[in-house]
Amino acid sequence: MNISELARRLRVNAEDLRTRLPELGFDVGGKAIKIEDSLAGRIIRAWREYEDRQKQKAAYEKITRKDEMGNVVKDKRVDIPSVLTVRDFATLLNVPLNIVITELMKNGIMASLNQRIDFDTAAIVAGELGFEATEISMEQKVELDKAKRMADKMLLEKKEDRQVRPPIVVVMGHVDHGKTKLLDAIRKTNVMGGEAGGITQHIGAYQADVKGKKITFIDTPGHEAFTAMRSRGAKVADIAILVVAATEGVMPQTVEALKIAKEAGIPILVALNKTDLPESNPEKTKQELAQYDLLSEEWGGKTIFVEISAKFGKNIDQLLENVLLMAEMNEENLRANPTGEFFGSVIESHVDKGAGPVATILVRNGTLRLHDYIVIDGVLYGRIKTMRNHLGVDQEESLPAQPVEVCGLKIAPKVGDILEVTDDPKKAKRNKVYRMQQDETFIKQKSGDAGEAAVEGVTKLNIILRTDVLGSQEAIFESLKKFESDKVKIEVVSKGLGAVTESDVLSAEATGAVVFGFNVLPSLSASRLARDKKVDVKIYKIIYELLDEVKKRLRSLIKPTTVRKDLGKMEVLAIFKKAADYEVVGGRVNKGKVEPGAKVAVLRGNEFITSGKITELQIGKQAVKDAVHSQECGVKFVGQPLIEVGDVLDVYKEEEKYLNI
Repeated sequence: MNISELARRLRVNAEDLRTRLPELGFDVGGKAIKIEDSLAGRIIRAWREYEDRQKQKAAYEKITRKDEMGNVVKDKRVDIPSVLTVRDFATLLNVPLNIVITELMKNGIMASLNQRIDFDTAAIVAGELGFEATEISMEQKVELDKAKRMADKMLLEKKEDRQVRPPIVVVMGHVDHGKTKLLDAIRKTNVMGGEAGGITQHIGAYQADVKGKKITFIDTPGHEAFTAMRSRGAKVADIAILVVAATEGVMPQTVEALKIAKEAGIPILVALNKTDLPESNPEKTKQELAQYDLLSEEWGGKTIFVEISAKFGKNIDQLLENVLLMAEMNEENLRANPTGEFFGSVIESHVDKGAGPVATILVRNGTLRLHDYIVIDGVLYGRIKTMRNHLGVDQEESLPAQPVEVCGLKIAPKVGDILEVTDDPKKAKRNKVYRMQQDETFIKQKSGDAGEAAVEGVTKLNIILRTDVLGSQEAIFESLKKFESDKVKIEVVSKGLGAVTESDVLSAEATGAVVFGFNVLPSLSASRLARDKKVDVKIYKIIYELLDEVKKRLRSLIKPTTVRKDLGKMEVLAIFKKAADYEVVGGRVNKGKVEPGAKVAVLRGNEFITSGKITELQIGKQAVKDAVHSQECGVKFVGQPLIEVGDVLDVYKEEEKYLNI
């Protein structure tokens, strides 16, 4: 890669880049013109870390700023996991460790740098240091890091290889304002186009042809999929169409939708629907939206407004032309390399009785081909057996921004998962068990084996959830996630906005689910049916009361579990004896400690080899209770005798624990 191209991607002058590279630990020479792509990737990551440090440094300079009342002004938001070490907490805030420890001591907490603290404690300290804390799960943190890695990969794609791809559009808005009718109108006019049989199936997304150019629409119910993917760090859509009924104006979900789009950093095009009705008032709706910084072009703003009637197809072509115009204005960011490394996003996922797990995948970069092996975070999910486009036509490959429905996966992925392709499926399978064990949140069933067996033994609580607005639904979902363990899972059979219906009751009867309603009521017919079918329908107006009922039901399902506790790591320096089912080895403890009776995962590089147990531990010729950091010792390892010199023994214990919800 040329230095000038690298500088352009980093948005910095080429000479400034050459000057700063030595400060970041890269010596490419003052007159270098071209560098290797691998080195360019390391420079991009280092540069981003440098910029993050500079931003955090600027924020830290303001953390003690106080207002006139003497209160600390919170200038920066920070996402904090539910549990983390003091050292990681200081790194996250980019605040000196001694300051964090001092603040903890002021709050009566004597914590060492490696001690773990919970979110509530971290939030208090963060607030005193000028930060506004938001709790995220470890899963979210991993996904955000993964999304950043995907962005780095995109930066590495050569400019000449990146081609313009179709824009990806998500349609959002309040319930009953015409989202579905608009999508149907676009599909009918621009997708079917005389195709025999038309669309044979719903796959969660489709492409429309407008004046010889393609537009990809994410066709999912409500905002759920878009929100889920955005919260997992993926930039799902390029443009948002906000549908607002000119008869009703701005409603609660309208506000939620535009906030979601703004937080995702994508431009908004407003479609004023139902303008064919006599009671419509487009001007009043524009005034209401102006309060949320959506000012129409005719009023001197930058937001495009199009008055439509989805029911009668009025101005649909004008709406799509404006989508293409917005895409052209943002063309530089709508590029991907069809021949580059593949990764894509899951926008819909379900289990079909006949076909098994089925997923709709939106290609982000590269090309997805039939028979490719799919991995998510290094774990093999299966091999693509069939691939169909939005018209139900089988195809051999899928290009960037093209949605396809695939079959052949062993497990249904989550909405928002980032998929990659592997050429070595055996290695992906081999690492699966150890990846799960290594996760801090991994808790396996006492009687089950690690890996897939634990998943098979899960007890599920099936629920059906109906709420008044999407915000309530998301808040309840986030709270429910915290109740789950791998002994008990909460399975959301169905969800939606509005009153509990007869369909909800019938679904609950078929799946043994409990129907929960928040700020909604069941219809009269649904109440009668629930009584006849003996289905539990619980209605609440306070979220915590709903969550307490879920806790109560979960407690009856939970049994004692065993939890992994990491002890230490030991490097193997010598092999003393090998037998059929055990091995005697010597080594040095590099981290923590080693104890007899502990379990062991044998690692060779980053690859998991086998597992077993330490039955004896000696230093010299004397049996000891433990060996600590930097000590040399000998151990008897019971298990497959596959250990070699240079391997690392990851030592841990499993403790029985009753989980509290």
